[in-house]
Order: sequence, then C-alpha cells, then structure tokens
Amino acid sequence: MPTIIPAIRHLASSLLQWIDSDYSIETPEVIRAQPDGINFVRCIPFIILHLGCLGVIWVGWNGFAVWTAVALYFVRMFAVTGIFHRYFSHKTYSTSRFGQFLLALGTGTTVQRGPLWWAYHHRDHHQHSDEPEDAHSPHVHGFWWSHIGWITSRRNFPTDYSKVRDLAKFPELVWLNRFDIVVPVLFAGGLFGLGRYLEHAAPALQTSGAQLLVWGFFISTTVLFHGTASINSFTHLWGKRRFTTADDSRNSFILALITLGEGWHNNHHRYQSATRNGFYWWEIDPTYYGLKLLSCTGFIWGLKPVPKSVYDEAAQLASGLKPANGLNPGLMAIQNRQS
Repeated sequence: MPTIIPAIRHLASSLLQWIDSDYSIETPEVIRAQPDGINFVRCIPFIILHLGCLGVIWVGWNGFAVWTAVALYFVRMFAVTGIFHRYFSHKTYSTSRFGQFLLALGTGTTVQRGPLWWAYHHRDHHQHSDEPEDAHSPHVHGFWWSHIGWITSRRNFPTDYSKVRDLAKFPELVWLNRFDIVVPVLFAGGLFGLGRYLEHAAPALQTSGAQLLVWGFFISTTVLFHGTASINSFTHLWGKRRFTTADDSRNSFILALITLGEGWHNNHHRYQSATRNGFYWWEIDPTYYGLKLLSCTGFIWGLKPVPKSVYDEAAQLASGLKPANGLNPGLMAIQNRQS
C-alpha cells in the first residue's frame, strides 16, 4: 500500500496537468533533474491524436474536407513558424500587446503546447544545440527521440519561466500557457460545429461535423506536428551547410516547402535574429512573405533584416576564402564550446 499511494498521486498529478500544465506535486526543478524516459501519460494525447485519423474509415472523404485539412495545415504552420518561432522565440518583429495576445491565441490551434513553453524549449535548443543539454538533438538522442520521444519525457513538460522573462511578465500569456488545452478544445469543437451547420446550410458540400473534426482537426494536426518535428530531426542530419556553425544544422529545400521556410535551418542557426530564414531570393520562405504582407497592415512592424556582414561571410565561405577579419564566427563558437 505505501508504494501504491505515491504512484496514484503521480498519476493523478499527470492527469491534472492536462488541464493545468503548471500543476505538479513536485517542483519544476526536481522534474527537470530527472533522467529522460517515456512517460505513458504524456503519450496518451499523441496516441489519441493519431488514432483520431482512423476516423476517416467511418466519415469518408470529399474535396471540401480534404482542402479544409490542407488549408488548416498551412495556416497553422504559419502560426508555428511565424508566431511560435519567429516572434515568441526570437522576437524578430514587434507588435502591440493586444496583437501579441491575438498571435498567442492563433498558436493555440496548432496543439503544440503554450507559447512560453514553446519559446523556452526553442531558446534552450539554440543555447545548447547538438550538445547533451539539447532536448531534441538527433546526434545526442537519436532520430526518433528528437522527432517525438522528447515530448513524451516528463522532464521536458514544465515551462522554465526564468528563460522567458520577457514573455512571463504578461499574465494573459501565462494563462494561455498554463491552460494550453482550452484553445485546442474550442478549435476542435468549432470544427465539429461548423460541419454540423454545413450539413443543413450547404448540403451540396456533403460534409458533416464528424468529417470536419477528423479531417480538419485530427488529420491536419497530426501532419502539422510531424512537419514541425521534422525540423528537429531531419535538419540536423541531412542537407547542406552554408555556414560553419557550432552545431550540425543544415539547409533543406524540401523541408522549406513543407514548413513554409523553416528548412533553411543552417541559415537560421547562423543568424537567428533575422525575420527571414531564406537569406536569398531563391530560398523560398513563405512565412517571411506572409509576415512582410502583414507588416503592410501595421499589425506588426520592425522586421529584422539579415546583416550585411552575414552575407559577406557567406560569399567568402562560398569562394573558399576566410572572412575579412580572419575570424569565422561559427568556428569561434565551436572553439568556445570546447574550451
């Protein structure tokens, strides 16, 4: 009995975290100090998400449902790349406090946890990229762990608010981060409700609440997750390296198409403060194009460019020459890590 009670308490705590992600019977520091390992309770949401895709067996498919899933994939991929990544993680542009709140609401539909959790882990990734502290380095932990396993580890669940103090000062963002289940539930319910409405209002579309739920939420969100996760796993293993960085980040044209520009990962690791990841016109970066258009409305502003010094470095490396000052920032970073 004495050994059963703590196990029940831990299980209850893990289940309550589905509603309040900051709830725990242990401090975040204690949890983060634990070794990596797959936690079954943390796997349940991913199992449900993937099993939900099998609902297509019963709801079938049609053009409207499929194109809804495709549209929601790209709209929400823009939320991942343009908001989670280029705004909350790196602050590559500015917006108002209310605009920031609207952006955070948009990221909630991606079902990839809260904005502070996402930004904390991504900033930590840049600080320790491909080092043992990097939670999802394929070189340290292997391909599958970097792709999906790290999210199922209990030690990676808490948000380290000390790493995102610039965001944690906004109570509305902390609330959305803490109760990160709210927006996904409302989003899924909204899709189901829309499908039920269209059953009667537009019967020619031949859709239903269940069909839009399966295609618009389960299928689209599952593909969205794996598209996002491919940056953690694939772009540190395959692709080309323009810059000599302290990690093994690489550029991939194919992944740039799939993830709206995130495939230019080596570029990004060389200079993470730029709004664009595709540094050249031929490096397709739809997220940057979207942010550029959005800046024309005044909703966002201050998009940060790639410095001339970085372009000069790229040109010198391409020609086989050393940088003009004789120092290579990437090599310097490697030497600093080794010292």
